[in-house]
Amino acid sequence: MKLHSWNVNGIRAAQKKGFEDYVVAHQPDLLLLQETKAQPEQVEFTSALDDWKVFWNSAERKGYSGVGILSREEPLDVSRGIGMTEHDSEGRVLTLEFPDFYLVSVYTPNAQNELRRLDYRQQWDRDFLKYIGKLEKEKPVVFGGDLNVAHTEIDLARPKANRKNAGFTDEERAGFDNIVKAGFIDSFRSFHPDEPDHYSWWSFRGGARARNVGWRLDYFCVSPQLRDRMQSAKIHADVMGSDHCPVELILG
Repeated sequence: MKLHSWNVNGIRAAQKKGFEDYVVAHQPDLLLLQETKAQPEQVEFTSALDDWKVFWNSAERKGYSGVGILSREEPLDVSRGIGMTEHDSEGRVLTLEFPDFYLVSVYTPNAQNELRRLDYRQQWDRDFLKYIGKLEKEKPVVFGGDLNVAHTEIDLARPKANRKNAGFTDEERAGFDNIVKAGFIDSFRSFHPDEPDHYSWWSFRGGARARNVGWRLDYFCVSPQLRDRMQSAKIHADVMGSDHCPVELILG
């Protein structure tokens, strides 16, 4: 089973930059999307994607946030949000239930410039972890998406320069520590524990992508019960169309 996750930075913009060609070329069984920036009625795919069922959770605010999932298999159930009104208006979580696991697409809030949203971000981290922990009591969980944090120094090109910047604060990194302490596996690091220079986001400024001055912000995390099913994990840095690139997890 091939799973992909991609922050498309606007699904309608990505459609103009080869999104459907990418899906057809890679043929994921499940494709998680973040930052879709659209309402469902604003998105229309061509017949090339007829093999996939499409599910959305859009933000109340137009042109903001939003997540989606394309699935080849019909899920048992679909739920939107985490059941908390203080979070769910922003369209950040979409969950599909399958016979042997829950699949969650998540777009974690950015702490923003001057860390003005850091307190909210910390609350989000706690509440999201409770949500996936509750799911895990029923069956294993795979969650993927833009978690808006580089976990360790190996996960960004310039850790010293970004020590207290959004995405690399002690508080945000501790939030990911808590995910790991809860038993969830960072799939990419499971297969590539010490490899540097693997990133999934690059600034549009200063030719950062061409120079690979990036951050690893996009993840697939897996319940320990699924550890033996993990076959590989990779980052598709060659896929353009967004400031992020897709990440991949293969489950047996």
